[in-house]
Amino acid sequence: MEKEYTLGVIVENKSGVLAHIAGLFSGRGFNITGLSVGETENPEYSRMTIVVRGDDKIVEQIKKQLNKFIDVIKVMDLSSVPSVHRELILIKVKATQSKRQEIFQICEVFKGKIVDISHDTLTLEVTGITDKIEALISLLKPYGIIEIARTGRVSISRGFKKGGER
Repeated sequence: MEKEYTLGVIVENKSGVLAHIAGLFSGRGFNITGLSVGETENPEYSRMTIVVRGDDKIVEQIKKQLNKFIDVIKVMDLSSVPSVHRELILIKVKATQSKRQEIFQICEVFKGKIVDISHDTLTLEVTGITDKIEALISLLKPYGIIEIARTGRVSISRGFKKGGER
């Protein structure tokens, strides 16, 4: 049965690693539905959060292939352990004077911020789980969405294992 998986991958922080890993997915016909990459607490490493759809067999194959790469330090299936997941969205909407207060209220309910105001638009910044981001988009569609920029999911496991290990 196909479902969504979130993989956390710790890699060497050097050029070409992202392209190499993306090539693994595309070369085997796997579609990455979400990808974010950033430096970790140790600047020698980057954390990749990769979201992919597939079945257990496909995801196991992906994890095995990732673990074969010399630049991959660790692969974690964050779908199967307690984890924290967030996305960031910047969303620009049409905002006539008569509709601004409604949009401000929606932003407040979603614990967002208005990060830009022009004569006829508002740009909101909101973070949250994917369902929250999708709900925000749905509510703002009737006002007229002009532009969206999303980060993709970032994820990290909760807590520590015995001995301080993650």
